[in-house]
Amino acid sequence: MAKTGAARTKKRDINRTGYLFVLPFVIVFLVFSVYPVLRTFYLSFTNYKGYGDAVWTGFDNYIRVIKDKFFWRDLWNTVKIWGVNIILQLGLAFLLTIIFSDIKYKIRGLSVFRAIFYLPNLIAATSVAFLFKTLLDWKYGSFNQMLLALGITQQQVNWLGSVSTAPWVISVIQTWMWFGNSFIVLMAAVQGINKDYFEAAAIDGAGRWTVFGKITLPLIRPIMLYVFITSLIGGLQLFDLPFLMNGAAPGTAGEPSGSLQTAVMYLYKFGFETHQVGYASAIAYTLFFIILIVSIIQFKTIGKEED
Repeated sequence: MAKTGAARTKKRDINRTGYLFVLPFVIVFLVFSVYPVLRTFYLSFTNYKGYGDAVWTGFDNYIRVIKDKFFWRDLWNTVKIWGVNIILQLGLAFLLTIIFSDIKYKIRGLSVFRAIFYLPNLIAATSVAFLFKTLLDWKYGSFNQMLLALGITQQQVNWLGSVSTAPWVISVIQTWMWFGNSFIVLMAAVQGINKDYFEAAAIDGAGRWTVFGKITLPLIRPIMLYVFITSLIGGLQLFDLPFLMNGAAPGTAGEPSGSLQTAVMYLYKFGFETHQVGYASAIAYTLFFIILIVSIIQFKTIGKEED
């Protein structure tokens, strides 16, 4: 009995030692993740300006957000940019997935293509913004010069200075940056499917589109949901490219700066320029609730389809 008690005591001491190893992570997580989230939620109910005392105002900030037409305009701008991006991104990722997963093609060097496709995702957003801002420069950009030399256009196109092109340019750049990540995730999902399904379909003479629609697509639906939700979260938080490529000028709905003004840029204006931290916090949580509602709807929809 004495030996059993000693063994239990030793095991308890080992467990306590393990807690010491995870303690630094827990402290950092609580201080830099949990506390800011809770603090922001509290400030969203105050008129805090970044200094002085925070006076409790209840739901005034949220009511202001609901009535703020400029917030909803900028949110719509964000949704449009994200919408075009996700269509192009998933479309390209799906196309590449079909090509590389088709056993008839037997394409070699998948790891090399993965690295090439994923490479844009590793480049810092500041570098990407500078690169495309230079390439798409109205007067001296290489892209305009190439179009003129090929006779495709007769004059320079102001890609970032026109309301009809600026949002879509950002969407295409976002697609270039992220389609490799979506391709890798979808390809990993396809590789996890039992190969017997594909071999049986090939023996039966099923075409690649039939295989994709009847076998691949249903089995990777959960991964598609993951890609969609993570893309939605990142898309509604879009800030870096529009800010770096066109500045933070508020503009109007008919001006390029207004068409590139995203919801997070609007939040940035109140949080760091006009010092209305309480209202900026309310905007942040409004975006959170919108993402949460859309995510729940997607989970419910996918769940019903699987049932």
